[in-house]
Amino acid sequence: MSTPFPAVSFQNVQKSYGDLSALKGVSFDVRPGCFFGLLGPNGAGKSTLINCMSGLVRPTDGQVSIQGQDVIKNYREARRLVGVVPQELIADPFFSIRELLDIQSGYFALRGAAQNRWIDYLLERLALKDKSDALTHELSGGMKRRVLIAMALVHKPQVVVLDEPTAGVDVDLRKTLWDFTKSLHRQGHTIILTTHYLEEAEALCEDVAIMKGGELKALETTDALLCRHQYRYLRVKTMAPVASDALVAPLQSRLEEQDANGFLLRLEKDIAINEVLDWLGQSQVSVQDINSRDATLEEVFLDLTGEAQ
Repeated sequence: MSTPFPAVSFQNVQKSYGDLSALKGVSFDVRPGCFFGLLGPNGAGKSTLINCMSGLVRPTDGQVSIQGQDVIKNYREARRLVGVVPQELIADPFFSIRELLDIQSGYFALRGAAQNRWIDYLLERLALKDKSDALTHELSGGMKRRVLIAMALVHKPQVVVLDEPTAGVDVDLRKTLWDFTKSLHRQGHTIILTTHYLEEAEALCEDVAIMKGGELKALETTDALLCRHQYRYLRVKTMAPVASDALVAPLQSRLEEQDANGFLLRLEKDIAINEVLDWLGQSQVSVQDINSRDATLEEVFLDLTGEAQ
């Protein structure tokens, strides 16, 4: 659905719990139809920001809006536009999957044949159809995760928030979830993803925001974020093990990791390969192979936050 407004807009959003500032004036927009990555180490403020967006937490100051609808002043309209899949596996244990989806539909006054067909579609796509009459306390963790996704989508929201959707799930389920999520994105839905699997974020997300300590550290397209990184990486495979102290100083200062098969160098982008070959020659390293690559999103993340995901 076309809209003149950002899918989600955060304007100077602040949230304090006593003396603790969880959000410190966060401002950015999420483009409509974007697959958006919201990244940061534990305690960065991601969950607080999501809770502000879904109406579970009221900001101390600032404004959050979804497609132009203020989440405080126009709560009902804003809530219809967003579906949130929480990180925690929370669902009433004494209802079946279909009963939960019927109840969730009722919160949005959705009834009738068309809604039943949509529930059937969700059960089919998320591989829950055969278990639709099972009580949720009988389900595995992966199935509970799929139930939460179905509950978040039962009212067909334009904005879908996935908070660590693949945490603790196996490879097959992860593929099922991403295939379904990508199909939603192709249909025009805005997807906001938080994940500790940065290789997934790099492969899926068009735009990325990186937070730390309640502040926004970076907001760019994924490609631009990777390109602005000032380093590239050179994997040197050697004919025999090399002691690090045998390397000349320029190599030692750029050494990232080393094993019996060679080592990894972190190089400034303005350093030419011929210069590196000269250093290797001075170190009397017998080179078997060299491979160069750009930085990954995880390496950019580490540089910006100083913490590994």
